[in-house]
Amino acid sequence: MKNIRKILIANRGEIALRIIQAAKELGIKTVAVFAEVDRSSLHVRKADEVHQVSDRGIEPYLDMDQILNIAELAEADAIHPGYGFLSENHIFAREATIRGFNFIGPSPEAIAMMGDKLMAKKTASSVNVPVIPGMEISSNHQKAELEGAKKIGFPLLIKAKAGGGGKGMRIVHSEIELKEQIPLAVSEAKEAFGDGSVFIEKLIERPRHIEIQVLADKYGNAVHLFERECSIQRRHQKVIEEAPSSVLDEDLRQKMGEAALRLVKACNYSNAGTVEFILDREKNFYFLEMNTRLQVEHPVTEYIADIDLVKEQIRVAEGRRLSYTQSDLKINGHAIELRVYAEDPRNSFLPDTGILKSYAPPRGAGVRLDDGYEQGMEIPVEYDPMIAKLIVHGASRTDAIARMKRAIDDYEIIGVHNTLEFGKWVMEDEDFCSGDFDTSFISAKIDDFRIGGGDEMTSLIAAIAGDRFSVRKTPAKPGKNLKTTSRWYERRK
Repeated sequence: MKNIRKILIANRGEIALRIIQAAKELGIKTVAVFAEVDRSSLHVRKADEVHQVSDRGIEPYLDMDQILNIAELAEADAIHPGYGFLSENHIFAREATIRGFNFIGPSPEAIAMMGDKLMAKKTASSVNVPVIPGMEISSNHQKAELEGAKKIGFPLLIKAKAGGGGKGMRIVHSEIELKEQIPLAVSEAKEAFGDGSVFIEKLIERPRHIEIQVLADKYGNAVHLFERECSIQRRHQKVIEEAPSSVLDEDLRQKMGEAALRLVKACNYSNAGTVEFILDREKNFYFLEMNTRLQVEHPVTEYIADIDLVKEQIRVAEGRRLSYTQSDLKINGHAIELRVYAEDPRNSFLPDTGILKSYAPPRGAGVRLDDGYEQGMEIPVEYDPMIAKLIVHGASRTDAIARMKRAIDDYEIIGVHNTLEFGKWVMEDEDFCSGDFDTSFISAKIDDFRIGGGDEMTSLIAAIAGDRFSVRKTPAKPGKNLKTTSRWYERRK
């Protein structure tokens, strides 16, 4: 066991701030790195020590050599990668370890094993974790491969072997579509991940996306911290998450948790991670992938499990044993997270940029906001358009939904389009409130939002001005007359 004294955070924005907060409470100093665009960012102001990562033709937050050199210069003894960027890069984890840093995450070997989607599926299958039928396929799609695809049966999903987040993903319904889409998927995967390898698997239509949070120490002890429901997605990326899921009963929760822990032990995993599953309409579950890092949606798990996952990551990295067993863990209430993006839901969720001319976060019991912005700051074009994560907790799912609606009403953002109004609309949707939804929720209902969430005055002003407006209001249910309870208009300069 070796106490960590100083952590370099190889990330930016709200997750960097989240790690800084946890480290400070543990009495650990922090080192922030930043690109030029982030010079005035909050994580730069809050860290004990800061260093710029210069642009050398490499995306600064992906520049492994610079980041490791800065860690040496700052005399950090540990590196936390956050999520995204280098967090699931086994080469970075290995280089950090070789150079004497305590990498706050799983071993390079576990990252590599689970990062290879086909290897991950084979490992899952070897320990009786259900997997979706599929096969690897080459860019020139040989005849035997096409025959294999037909045996699996259409519709099929093309996926990047090294990927995630929907990159390189294509749905195909016929052999002709398969031939057309494979080269496109290969090209996108190669551009996004540097690896154009793809595979196909049977498409489970209208599934639920359920993930199990796991935590393991270096001595073989492992627990799951229950599940998260992540089915509200656009373009295969999550928008709203909650814990626990409304569709799981105790028996299914136990089966999925036990399956996740079998995979944890099979790859000799330690630290925090997430095993993702899809659940079909008959409640059969299938392994999707394992994310070998902290998840964006980790706060909902922290609420219901009453555990600080970032502190646990640090303790495990220091060599400490888990201080609890599975039987010690209980579900406490219900939590929901809305990812507040600078995006226009009425225009295919296209990203927006600009100055936060007014920014007033919500407050109150059971409300948490993980963000990295203040009024007057700019949403940059260079990085992910997420402004914040709005998280609420209540005694029940009904309480959490009501609290989320109130928090959205109290949250003011002027200057960029954002997903607050959309989040409020979801919270009022009958299917969402009943728990009867799946991953097709947004694609099936987005037109209802566009029609039901607008009003004639907004449309008229926009048509006359021919410009973009930031609008914040309470939307009506589809088919009802809109009654606006609060409204701010701000013309984009």
